[in-house]
Amino acid sequence: MNKAGLTDAVAAKTGLSKKDSDKAISAVFETVKTAMAAGDKVSLIGFGTFETKVRKARVARNPRTKETIQLPAQTIPVFKAGSALKKDVSK
Repeated sequence: MNKAGLTDAVAAKTGLSKKDSDKAISAVFETVKTAMAAGDKVSLIGFGTFETKVRKARVARNPRTKETIQLPAQTIPVFKAGSALKKDVSK
């Protein structure tokens, strides 16, 4: 399912117009993204947790040239599914 499909499903379940559903979905995604960029954790009980983790700097190897390169530390987004979501998906 892509964003358009999600918008259609939300509009059908809530009775909102597709335009309003798209605005609501975009607002949720933007709020989660902004919170994660600020270093906050977003916990949605029954769904999961969005957070960021720092990946340490490391040495890697280019498989084509076998040359070693230094990769800098990075902040990456992480999603951990909640137990209710895991249970619902693994039926």
